[in-house]
Amino acid sequence: MKNTKIDIVPARRVGQIQEYYFSTKLKEIARLNAQGADIISLGVGGPDLLPSADVIETLCSSARCSDAHGYQPYVGLPQLRQAYADWYLRHFGVTLDPATEIQPLIGSKEGILHITLAFVNPGDGVLVPNPGYPTYTSVSRLAEANIHYYDLTEANHWEPDFDALERMPLDGVKLMWVNYPHMPTGHVASMTLFERLVDFGRRHGIVIVNDNPYSFILHEQQLSILAVENAREVAIETNSLSKSHNMAGWRMGMVASNPTFINWILKVKSNIDSGQFKPMMQAAVKALQCSDDWYVRLNAVYRERRLVAEQIMAAMGCRFDPSQRGLFLWGRIADAEQNAVSLADRVLDRARVFVVPGFIFGSNGERYVRLSLCATTANMEKALNRIKNNL
Repeated sequence: MKNTKIDIVPARRVGQIQEYYFSTKLKEIARLNAQGADIISLGVGGPDLLPSADVIETLCSSARCSDAHGYQPYVGLPQLRQAYADWYLRHFGVTLDPATEIQPLIGSKEGILHITLAFVNPGDGVLVPNPGYPTYTSVSRLAEANIHYYDLTEANHWEPDFDALERMPLDGVKLMWVNYPHMPTGHVASMTLFERLVDFGRRHGIVIVNDNPYSFILHEQQLSILAVENAREVAIETNSLSKSHNMAGWRMGMVASNPTFINWILKVKSNIDSGQFKPMMQAAVKALQCSDDWYVRLNAVYRERRLVAEQIMAAMGCRFDPSQRGLFLWGRIADAEQNAVSLADRVLDRARVFVVPGFIFGSNGERYVRLSLCATTANMEKALNRIKNNL
C-alpha cells in the first residue's frame, strides 16, 4: 500500500479557542511541584472545604439503593427542582414554578453552553463583559457568534456604562452576559442595576443572563435579577452549589427563567447529557435545605482568609476595594510595575506562590491580579511570609 500523508484538520471553531488558562497553568504547577517546588496556589476558585456532613451522608446512603444507578430524567428529580424553588424563595425572595421555570444543570459553566446554543446562531451578536469570566468568550466562539465586549472599569464601579452600550452595534445581538456579584472584581450589584439591565434587554430584544454563583460568599444579602418586575420576559439566571456549598466537583447547578426559555434550553441540554446521578441530586436537595448557620460558619472561614489575602495584596504593592465580595480578592498593581504578568511571574519564581494575572479576564484586567480564598489560612499565611521575604 502506498504510504500517503492524510491531512486531517480540526473544525474551524477549535482554532478560535485555546485550552483553558487554568488547565495549562495547573499542569505547569503540578510539574514544578513534582520537582519539589512546593508552590502555594492562590489561583483557582475551587473550594477546599467539605460539604455539609448531612449532604455527604445522603450521597453515601442513596448510592446503596438499588434504583440509584440508572439514567435519570433530563429535567432532574422533582424534589430537586422543588428544593431549588424553595431556596430561591427563601434567600432571593423570588417565586419560581419548579415544574416549568427551573432546569437543573451539570454545573452553571455547562449551562453557559446550553444557553448559548439555545439562543445564538452563527453570526449573531453576544455582549460579553471585559473583564469577565473567560468561558463567556470561548463558548461564544464555539457557537461562531460575533463577540462585542462591553467595558467594565474601576472608574465606573465595574458596572456597564449604559450610554456606551446604547452606542454599540446592537442589531443582531441576542445575548448579554452579566455576572453579579462580579467575578473577578467582586463588585456587588444593586436592584437598580438589575432594573436597568432588564429595561435595556426589553427595549432591544436582548436576553440578559445573570451568572450568579457567588452571592453567598462574604455577602450578606442575596440578589437575583429575576426579582425585577417582568424580568422573566428577557432575563435568565444561572446558579450553582459549587461555591455556596463546597460542591464544585459535584457539578450541581441550575438555570431559571420563563417556561419558554427553559424549554428551549432543555432541548439543547437533553441532546448533550443524560442527566445527573440520582444520589447526587438527592444530596443536593439536602444541601439546599442547609440552615442559615451553614452560611455563617462558611463565611467565618472565608472572612479569616480574606484578612490574610488583603495583607498579601499589600505585600505585593497592590491596592484593592475593601467592599468586594465573593471568593476572590482583586487588586490593582502598583504604577511602577511593568504589568500584572511580570508581577505574577516574579511572585511565582521568587516566592513560589501562584497568583492570577488579570489579563486572562480581558484587557481591562491587565493592571490587576486576583487571589483566591480557596487555600487554608495556614497556607495563605505561609504565602504571605514568602512574599514578604522574597519579593
